[in-house]
Amino acid sequence: MALEYIVKRLLLGSVTLLAILFTSYVLLRLAPGDPTKSSMLGGAEAGAALSAEKGELRTNTAMREKLHLDKPVATGFCLWLRNVLRGDFGESASVDPGRPVLDLIAERLPVTLTLNIWAVILTYLIAIPIGVYSAKYANSRLDQLTGFFLFVLYSLPVMWVGLLLQALFCSGGVWEIFPLKGLTPPNAARLSIWELHWELIKCYALPILCLSYGGLAALSRYARSGMIEALRGDYVRTARAKGASENAVLWRHAFRNALITLITLFGGLLPALISGSVIVEYIFTIPGMGTLSLNSLSSRDYPLQMALFAISGALTLAGILLSDLLYTAADPRIRLESGK
Repeated sequence: MALEYIVKRLLLGSVTLLAILFTSYVLLRLAPGDPTKSSMLGGAEAGAALSAEKGELRTNTAMREKLHLDKPVATGFCLWLRNVLRGDFGESASVDPGRPVLDLIAERLPVTLTLNIWAVILTYLIAIPIGVYSAKYANSRLDQLTGFFLFVLYSLPVMWVGLLLQALFCSGGVWEIFPLKGLTPPNAARLSIWELHWELIKCYALPILCLSYGGLAALSRYARSGMIEALRGDYVRTARAKGASENAVLWRHAFRNALITLITLFGGLLPALISGSVIVEYIFTIPGMGTLSLNSLSSRDYPLQMALFAISGALTLAGILLSDLLYTAADPRIRLESGK
């Protein structure tokens, strides 16, 4: 039954992804501006200079033909989709003219993955214990103080926090502990392996902190509400009546039933791992997927934008499917059947 369910969901997901991509393509075509104009190619002078060096300066007409902008929207989408099914997402039109889109993504993806995976691990490791013990001592003075602190933390804008951390702890600030920007130590070649790892930790620390604190505050509140509901269950009273320790009641019985909410949130993290954070990457000058998305949007790089839409859409649907599969592991009463 699980295999049948997965196959049905994959088929439905394929249709949904096709609708997402078609809608995205239509919106790109309807957006004002012309991506083939020289003022928008390659960041203007950079793109023109690069093309001139190669002796391949293209006219607007040739570029429109290459991007299928000279054809109706439906035809242009079908031609793009045909190339994608062959494994060809095209070449960048403006961010890095002439370079394959997949090469650009593969170059930026490891940076974003590293940052976001560590941010997710840090978020869950801290948020879950806070949520569990806030539920255990619900409405106590400790719970109220924790809730107030977390709500304040959640309300802080990430740009303000990033700039404040730079002013306080980065080079040129009050305490020069961390590098101001980038993820590579400037003197990496002269460092020993342990020194290099320490410098890398300092490079990643503040960006990971900026990526984590908002999710940490929200996730801990979700964990708290799920645990409070779980602790009211009959099975918790039965476990206590049988003499189970409080930690066993919390983690073995109640927490497993409170996992449903956390699993739902975890499924939405999959596209976020790839898309990155535009604000954090911009503040700390990190060459990741966030800045790549921003550059593609500002320069109207159609092939790159469509590739990013395709990846984000596929990962969103994959995250939803993963959440459904994890539900059965957390609660065997949940059956993977259509309509149930």
